[in-house]
Amino acid sequence: MSARSKSRKGALDLLYEADIRNQSAVAIHDERKSGADVLIRDYTSLLLRGVTDNRRKIDELISTYAEGWDMDRMPAVDRNILRIGIFELLWCHDIPDSVAINESLELAKTLSTDESAGYVNGILGRISSIKEDIVIS
Repeated sequence: MSARSKSRKGALDLLYEADIRNQSAVAIHDERKSGADVLIRDYTSLLLRGVTDNRRKIDELISTYAEGWDMDRMPAVDRNILRIGIFELLWCHDIPDSVAINESLELAKTLSTDESAGYVNGILGRISSIKEDIVIS
């Protein structure tokens, strides 16, 4: 597993925990990072802060393109995989779209339901195809 793949998994773990505990992912991150024996990679921190800073827009996109799924009904792991994937697609210009999508699919295949990978692929593929038209601030 590459360092960036491990970073994505680390970011997913923190986002998922924050989602389940209804806490700030950044606060959990900062608490863990201050621990002497915990390794949090720089790319994990970048992903976590990027998703947090852009969460309103990211969640708006998920709600728009997750046909038939309310954000509250979506499994927390899928919701957070999508958040990371969308952040990479729209804000990480050094990451090719295919890499962002494939990494998200691997997380979904490994950590979620059998149907999740196809669902994640559909949403991220749609966002990738229209990303030039999406206004981000």
